[in-house]
Amino acid sequence: MSYEDKTFLLQQAGRRLSAHTLPCKPSSSGKRRSRGKSWGALRAVVPLTLWTFLLPPTASAIPAFARLYATSCMTCHIDFPKLNDFGKAFKDAGFQFPKDEEADIKIPPVLLGAEAQKQNFPKSVWPGTIPGIPPIGLRFNSFFQATGSNRNRFDALTAPGSVPQVVPATDFASGLFSIFTAGNLGGNIAFWVDDDISVATQNGAGGLGDGYMKFVNVSRFLKLPKDSLSVRAGQFELDLPITQARSYNLSSYDIYSQANIGAMNPLAPLQQNVSNQLTLADAMKGIELSGGHQYGGYHYSVAVFDQNTVGLDQSANSSPFVPSVAGFGSSAEFKNVYGRLSYRFNLERDPESRHDIQAAGATGPRDHTYLSFGSYYLYGKSLQQFAGANSILRVEEPYYRAGGDFNFNYRRFNMYGVYMYGRDQNLLPVDASGDPIPLPLAADSPLPINFIRSVPARFNGGFVQADFMVHPWIMAIMRWDAVNSTADRINGLVQANNTPFFGPVHSTRNRFTPGVQFLIHPNIKFAFEYQIRPEQAVVVQADPSTGRLSAVNPFRVNTALFSLEFVY
Repeated sequence: MSYEDKTFLLQQAGRRLSAHTLPCKPSSSGKRRSRGKSWGALRAVVPLTLWTFLLPPTASAIPAFARLYATSCMTCHIDFPKLNDFGKAFKDAGFQFPKDEEADIKIPPVLLGAEAQKQNFPKSVWPGTIPGIPPIGLRFNSFFQATGSNRNRFDALTAPGSVPQVVPATDFASGLFSIFTAGNLGGNIAFWVDDDISVATQNGAGGLGDGYMKFVNVSRFLKLPKDSLSVRAGQFELDLPITQARSYNLSSYDIYSQANIGAMNPLAPLQQNVSNQLTLADAMKGIELSGGHQYGGYHYSVAVFDQNTVGLDQSANSSPFVPSVAGFGSSAEFKNVYGRLSYRFNLERDPESRHDIQAAGATGPRDHTYLSFGSYYLYGKSLQQFAGANSILRVEEPYYRAGGDFNFNYRRFNMYGVYMYGRDQNLLPVDASGDPIPLPLAADSPLPINFIRSVPARFNGGFVQADFMVHPWIMAIMRWDAVNSTADRINGLVQANNTPFFGPVHSTRNRFTPGVQFLIHPNIKFAFEYQIRPEQAVVVQADPSTGRLSAVNPFRVNTALFSLEFVY
């Protein structure tokens, strides 16, 4: 099929999808590329793909939907797994077309029962449906990494008489092989399950990502406005401003992976009894209420989920005395609460296009021009336990994560950012005289009898990213990540290895990441990313006059990452 034929079909797909709602005017800015130039550039890119490849975070487009609707992945995605406006509407509707679903699906679902059973309910089971073909997708990626010469600076940490680990300058490696399935079971009941069968060639390193059922538009039973209430239950990523689990970046967002480990350097005057392993990048187990839409207007969500700040897996958190289905997901009695509220302003001049689900241009589906703002808040209580003088001391240590976000899109340019502030209450154990007991506790430490409040453990940071679609199949990326944690720097001065980042020189860690991604086909992608990473140190010395510790000879371990992946 010629390039012109493909472009024509994509245009038709855009017009067909727009026809599901209100008609919209085509853009005059879209221009066709010449076949010679585009395929000539593609032939130049293909040899580079032989140098690949990086393992991105767990993410998935769903090729099964392309089969069900006989359409391209680009119908719902800009650069998979990044969703366009129609893709967001498709997801909000429970993995089905928001309008005219029966007319557009090419492989009808199988009816589980007769329509007449609805009339006989509750004396019969309400009929449901399953997809006409198994909605199963597969994903595989591999990667190539080039690391700077500073990687050898960590050899200084090797114990005398031991041989340091070899960190290669370049390395090929397998990424992950995963299976995912999603669809609609009828009655606006959607499902999603993704599981990594193997990670880095090891099947034991895989695991469940998201696995949930979602009851869409429950509001219709309560006589509320359409789509004002949906319910999701299972294991899922929280409703983050920018998704981590389905990110199209090769590296994760630093702020989402930030755990709050308080300052525990015995040489520093500040002591913090905080070791909160929870991060927003984790998949949570619980239930979520949500409403509104991701593609325009208001959107909200409220989730209640298991509290787990110790980092213990569910299967490992079991009791030989108390039965459980598969271990306990919680590390405390308290359940965490997460809430998000956002509003998106669609800025198209044409009123019909502005209120449509999506706009369409000469090259097919595209996003609105829009500006959105949002905020989010997480509240929890981590459990602190000590063997006390008279009994086991238990206290719940409150913590919260709060922040805001923005997202601006103008045609082929998209810029967005997220800010987060984290705070954990610091409850220090005290002895019988009321004095704080030095941390960490040792065998000869006094037995604690109570807790007192001290300086909380705090961190803050976020990221700003800009994407530009050079062509519909080429996306340029620039990202800035920043995390500020004084406790991480203090712990780094004693070479602590239980902190989110080893040996940071500064309290604020900045990372700059330019990159580019190429769609070889709608379901095959080559990507490149260069990380200018924060400064680190492996040598610490004390000032002779003040005794203050400081890191010396700082360095950066920059990396160049290449990836090749496909979904099927």
